[in-house]
Amino acid sequence: MSSYTQARRGTVPPRPSDAPLPTGFSLVLDRHTVVMDGGRVLLGGAPVTRLLRLTPRARTLLSGRTLQVHDAAGAVLADRLLELGLAHPVARELPLPAEHEVTYVIPVRDRPRQLDRLLGSIAPGSDVIVVDDASVEPEAVAEVAARHGARLVLLPGNLGPAGARNAGLAKVRTPLVVFVDSDIVLDEDTVPTLLRHFADPRVGLAAPRITGLHSRESAGWLGRYEQTRSSLDLGAHPALVRPGSFVSWASTACVVGRVEALGDGFDERMRVGEDVDLGWRTIARGWRMRYEPSVAAAHEHRTEFVDWFRRKAEYGTGAQPLSERHPQSVAPAVFAPWSAATVLALLAQRRWSVPVAATISGVTAVRIARKLGEIEQPLRTGARLTAHGAVGSLAQTGALLTRHWWPVTAAACLVSRRARRAAAVAAVADVVLEHRRGPVDLDPIRYTAARRLDDLAYGAGVWWSALRGRSLAPLLPRIQSPSATRRKPSSSSSVRSAESSCSHSS
Repeated sequence: MSSYTQARRGTVPPRPSDAPLPTGFSLVLDRHTVVMDGGRVLLGGAPVTRLLRLTPRARTLLSGRTLQVHDAAGAVLADRLLELGLAHPVARELPLPAEHEVTYVIPVRDRPRQLDRLLGSIAPGSDVIVVDDASVEPEAVAEVAARHGARLVLLPGNLGPAGARNAGLAKVRTPLVVFVDSDIVLDEDTVPTLLRHFADPRVGLAAPRITGLHSRESAGWLGRYEQTRSSLDLGAHPALVRPGSFVSWASTACVVGRVEALGDGFDERMRVGEDVDLGWRTIARGWRMRYEPSVAAAHEHRTEFVDWFRRKAEYGTGAQPLSERHPQSVAPAVFAPWSAATVLALLAQRRWSVPVAATISGVTAVRIARKLGEIEQPLRTGARLTAHGAVGSLAQTGALLTRHWWPVTAAACLVSRRARRAAAVAAVADVVLEHRRGPVDLDPIRYTAARRLDDLAYGAGVWWSALRGRSLAPLLPRIQSPSATRRKPSSSSSVRSAESSCSHSS
């Protein structure tokens, strides 16, 4: 166990400051946020869709879809929009926080070539700590660290990524820390841009987009698949990281953290999923975690098939430990009662399936319209929210059939024609939807093969972890009414809040 964990054992991590957002803080409405009724109403947010009614004073603070903090009222409104996921900071326009000194912590085991490449991408003169996690050839690591002027911490035994990061964190004396893995290459503006997010006193973690490092090895079919659909690449849109939201976790392959927000650091008992656990624990204490895709960190993806397949399965084995620590956040799918009923009706594949599903959706649209209150075209808005929820539910169901539940799906396909149809539709729809996300530099046949192998490996890891932990929790979807996750509306005089009954996890 690292000295950092020993020193901090039993301490209560602080909660975020109540300090207001600073003057000059800029944000823009999320792409899914809908401005309605001539700017009097905002509809959107994550993980639960909310209807936000703006007072006349609040409406004057918004300029189109942007807001810049100039006074206390603007700070209150901006904070509310950020907390609900209705808006995101414009990172490059944010002021630097007063305390922006940072230390880089790099866990490494061997890999001197990759370490040299990473250190070469960090600005000269930076405070860097390299933690050697019991390398087989520590001399090579020490030589690279010395050449770049980095401090070296030698661990007597292999602790894994969590323990190595904690050992480095124990040496940090700056208010901010950058955790970055040795197989990463940083763009020059990645860390400076992420630091600006900490102008928000409630931000505890900020992560960039993890892209693929272009190399000779990445030119193969697996490398090209990873370039566009890596498990670590969370997409091109900024997000408030929160369980059940559009971006529910972010990797610590590269992440900037506020040291005081990190508590005991990483859970050293976890060899997989420790980054997800750290993020969720930090969020649970009231801190925000930002995903900032305008800057990137290039990751050297695995491209040899056996190594690639094994790593995908390892990702899946983190499901059971995470389910023990975060039982409300690890379900492979979350359905509202109405969307679960809709999906079950369609899976039945009977003559009555479509009419029943349509009836359920219609009733739900009317109920949502009534809850929305006095807005323009409430029924149309309710129908749109219901349609989005239904599509999301079907997408989650497809992922269950082809990824998390594939052993059950395969067994059912042996005896049921309906199961074969459902599996075929899910597999084809998945590939079509993935191609719609953006260009894929791989032909459909090899892309489909890679996609299904990805699911096969990850699902096998989930099942292995569930069997080893003697629990089905990582495999069971959750039925949850959106009202169960509602938060108390703001008491600010600038904004009044009302929540709809449609969840993003529906």
